[in-house]
Amino acid sequence: MKYGKYIESKVKAEWLEYYIDYKGLKDLIKKCQKEAETAGEASFSPRTTSLTVQRYSNTKDSSQELFFRRLERDVDKVNKFTNKLVEEMRASLRNLNAKAEKETAPEKKDELLQEAQYIGDDFLALEKFVNINYLGFHKILKKHDKCLPHAPCRQFYVAHLHQQPWVQGNYSDLLVSLSNIYSKLRGDSSGEKNEDAAQGFVRSTTKYWVRNEDVSTVKHHVLQHLPVFQFDKNNFTGDAQLINSVYLDNSNLELYHGRLDKKPGAIALRIRWYGSNPPTMVFFERKTHKESWKGEESVKERFALPSDKVVAFMDGEYTLEHALADQEAAATRKGKALTEEEKESYKTLFMEVYKAVDSKQLKPLVRTQYMRTAFQIPFDATVRISLDTNLCMIKENPEDGPSCAATGRWYRDPALPVMRTEITRFPHAVLEVKLSLQEGQHAPAWVQELLDSGYLTEVHKFSKFIHGSATLFPGDVRAVPYWVDDESVRASMLASAPSPLEGTTPLPESAPGTSVPPPAAAPAATRTKPRTRRAGVTPELEELSHPLLGEQPTLKLMPDPNTVQGFRTLGLSAGMGPRGGGQRNQPGFFSRLLGLVPPAPAGGAMRTTPMRIEPKTFFANERTFLAWLHMAVTLGSVSAALLGFAAGSETDAAPESGGEAISRHLVELIALILLPLAVSMCCYALYVFIWRASNIARKRAVHFDDRVGPLCLCGAVVVSLLAITLLSLIDFFELLASVDSTLPPPPPPLALSISY
Repeated sequence: MKYGKYIESKVKAEWLEYYIDYKGLKDLIKKCQKEAETAGEASFSPRTTSLTVQRYSNTKDSSQELFFRRLERDVDKVNKFTNKLVEEMRASLRNLNAKAEKETAPEKKDELLQEAQYIGDDFLALEKFVNINYLGFHKILKKHDKCLPHAPCRQFYVAHLHQQPWVQGNYSDLLVSLSNIYSKLRGDSSGEKNEDAAQGFVRSTTKYWVRNEDVSTVKHHVLQHLPVFQFDKNNFTGDAQLINSVYLDNSNLELYHGRLDKKPGAIALRIRWYGSNPPTMVFFERKTHKESWKGEESVKERFALPSDKVVAFMDGEYTLEHALADQEAAATRKGKALTEEEKESYKTLFMEVYKAVDSKQLKPLVRTQYMRTAFQIPFDATVRISLDTNLCMIKENPEDGPSCAATGRWYRDPALPVMRTEITRFPHAVLEVKLSLQEGQHAPAWVQELLDSGYLTEVHKFSKFIHGSATLFPGDVRAVPYWVDDESVRASMLASAPSPLEGTTPLPESAPGTSVPPPAAAPAATRTKPRTRRAGVTPELEELSHPLLGEQPTLKLMPDPNTVQGFRTLGLSAGMGPRGGGQRNQPGFFSRLLGLVPPAPAGGAMRTTPMRIEPKTFFANERTFLAWLHMAVTLGSVSAALLGFAAGSETDAAPESGGEAISRHLVELIALILLPLAVSMCCYALYVFIWRASNIARKRAVHFDDRVGPLCLCGAVVVSLLAITLLSLIDFFELLASVDSTLPPPPPPLALSISY
């Protein structure tokens, strides 16, 4: 679809006059193109000019000039309208907040909740308005440079566009205000803050990818049920907080490979601090992987440490005694005292982390940096949802500069420039659902509604540390996570790839505000042959090649945006495929009969996210197949032997009475009952083996267990045994009857005569 038609189909009728005049700008470009074709040769223009020298094209206002005026007018129009709507929403939120503080009646609260819902919907509509116009300006500038290559303007004007308030503006305070209103109307109560020196968290975590254009929609849904959690309001910007985490590893990437292979007890060590200011107090965190199938939960533990003591701690100079003294002094300043239990917990974690750092020779390796929006009832970790945006991973040790160890630092010098190959920007937001439920508790219904909405894509065991290490250290890793083959992350990984041997290439357009300098463009003379376009790769990335990536992506984790069901249409299109295809990709009759298709979750079809599959999974499938075959072969062998025995008996013995004939047919009947059962087992085992092998090969997140097939076969075996028992009883009674009929009649009673 042409973008002009797309705008016409997506505009909001009451805002029609405030959208970009895409058609008018497109017509001006056509006029500019005609003027360029009909105009004479352009005269030479030195650095000075004269107001009386007549040019060849003696026009007051050229189409080119009209185009730029119209473009600037539309940019200003969008900016003013956006600011106007934002101010109106802020005023509405202030009035609604005042009402929420006063009203206590349930029916009034319902009305206020509905009003808050309308304001949230208006905010999402405004964001859609901004995105349509933003993309429209990009499209029209691209068309301008394509039609008028002698007067390119896209690069300059896009940089100008990125600095507009309606593009760079942070309006997340609206969502924070909306979250506070929802929290007041729900009557949320705060939990108790944990200020222990050593802290531990046991919870189940599931991670999802979210498209950047869907971030506000997801936020709006979550804040209706959980408030935005502001741990430290002084370090908050809008609804998010900057988080830096420096991960430690050695030259062999031992921790990376342990976490990637999910070895029991594999750890990840990181140093984390919050806020944009230089760190003063940091958290040394250890994450330990546990096998969930054993009923164990992964654990995150951490202890606080002054930032100026980190290097001394890693070198063994900052001892446990010094750390305990500092912790007790900090507790005293707060008017508290450390308990013996807290001291023991701190000692254990402190020493275990130091031993790991010392024995494995761990050093700072990679940093993750992102803006985190957390949704949680304050200090209540039962349900916690975090959304990380603007995610990037950075090499902690510069390629062309001194390492952290050489400079006596534990994190990268902020004054050093970050080269293109030292940073990778992740293209999606990452949402984590963290549940700390007691036994018998279930996740709230709205959490399941969020998962089934289609805005989230589950990525099993996704890790920022693993992705950053695999992308930035491709020559050092022995294995990579499965999601690197996804087409949606390919461009971001290529942007961090080393340049080819023939020379450097232009850096693709980076996010607004980046400080990474673009390398010089490669001369056209170095291209000896045309390059093949790869799917999902922009022209600026064509000449970059990442050692971990093949020619074509092999995964497509993110679904088609047109198939997203949303939150209000759940259940309306159940059973319908994309574009309304009701019978598309539906499971077959045998799949439903054998129970290989689990019931669809409420509100939509089951997600098919690729999962990490180990080789032993294939062998387990083969062992299950062979076990079924063993049983089928046993039954088949018994049936064949019985048939052979029955055939031999018929040829050896002449037919006699009815009872003996029934006995001979009884053996045949038993064999004919067991033989189809054996054949059915073989067919079932083969079908399930092929179905499981196909899903394993595709890494589909489906239920591999069959909940109906074994029950059906067990029922068939029971019915067969009952039939055999019944036939045997009938034959037994017939045999008794025949035996009774063949017995000689009893002799007549003796007649005695007595004479007197």
